[in-house]
This record gives sequence, C-alpha cells and structure tokens, in this order.
Amino acid sequence: MKQLFLILFLLPFLACNSKKDRAASKIKNPNPEHVIQEKLSGKEIVAELENLGYFNLTNTSELDTVKAVFQKAYTDLNFFQGPMRGETLHFMDNRYQWVDCEELFEIGGLTEYLIQVKPTFEKLGLELKFENEQNEQDQNSWKHSIELNGIEYTAFDGQFSDLDWGIAYVNFIEMLNAELRRQNSEEQFYPIHCGNDGMFVLLTPKQLDFVNRNYPMDHEHPTTMSNWKSSNGI
Repeated sequence: MKQLFLILFLLPFLACNSKKDRAASKIKNPNPEHVIQEKLSGKEIVAELENLGYFNLTNTSELDTVKAVFQKAYTDLNFFQGPMRGETLHFMDNRYQWVDCEELFEIGGLTEYLIQVKPTFEKLGLELKFENEQNEQDQNSWKHSIELNGIEYTAFDGQFSDLDWGIAYVNFIEMLNAELRRQNSEEQFYPIHCGNDGMFVLLTPKQLDFVNRNYPMDHEHPTTMSNWKSSNGI
C-alpha cells in the first residue's frame, strides 16, 4: 500500500519533469531542419576552393605557394587572402587586386590600374582594351572617363566630397564587371575595402557564397556591391 501511495505521489512530478525535458529539447533545437556548418580545417578550405575553380588562374609554378598561404591564412587568422609576387603589389592567384583609391581617382589612375587588371582578363581569355582616359575639372567638380573595348565608361562625374575615392572605386569595379558580362563570363569582381590600401577580388557566385559561409562577414572580406555601397554610404 505504501509503495502504491509513493508511486501515485511521484506521478505528477514525473509528468512535470517530462514536460520540462520536452520544452528544453525544443529550446535546444528550435529548428531541427537547420544544420549548422562545422568549421572546416585549412586543408579542407583549400581543397574546396580548388574544387570551385578558385586556383584556375594561378600559374602552375606558383600554385603550391598560393595554396599553402591560403591554408595558413585561414588556420591562423581566419583570413581569405593569398600571397603577393615578390616585392610587387600583384597577387599570385591573379584574382586579388590591390588598389590605392586616391591614385585611382586622380589623373592617369584608370590606365594605371587597368594595366594591372589586364593579365587577369587575359587569363580568362577575354579582351580588355583601354584608351582615351579623359578628365575635366573646374573649381568644385570633376569628370573622369575612359573607353574599354570601344565603350566609354565614367569613373567619376560630380562635385568633390568625402566619398570621392569610394565612388571612383565602385565605378571602376562596375566598369570591369560590365565588360566581363559583355563577354559572357560568370566571374565578377567583388569589393572588399577602399582607401590607400584597397582590395577587390574576382570570384564566381559559388566562390563568393563559399567565402561568405566560411570566413568572417566584415570589411576585410568580399561582399556584394550593393552591400558594400550601403555600408559605405554610397
């Protein structure tokens, strides 16, 4: 009789605990269909980048070095960037581009950085002919343009402001992307940051998605042009 009484006495508590367990289970797993991606190793990152064709513009003689630096940069710093070539500011992967946005904005800047980008177009088997860089300036405004493959593009046209470098940076990337689209390339240049040590990088949509899922989403990593413009007030 005592045992029966004890069982009856404990049943409400057991039922409550069961409900709590179910509730806790729901809290711990609010979306059972969502699978959290596990952090990859540096070796796995490089292997996946290779599968996605990231290294297909890298010279064979530099491939091992580029992969090793990408692996170390991810493992040690969670950073997406490879090595430069010697004492130059040219990246070995032929995808990353360095740019001083102040120089880009000024007279001769477009030609200077188009010369730098042209080898990447050649690696893709695409044309990048440029000529007729023009500039017009008065006391308060500036117009800067150039022809790419026979089409005139404007790098800047307006009054001077604190956003000048950023506007020139955006327009430069967008004119390059327009030429990539005209030649049916799925590759596009994506902005990273502007300034005297600006960067942008050539990626496919799948490569960008992989980078965004496995690296920090910050101003040191590539993003879409719309996101970059919104973040920088342009």
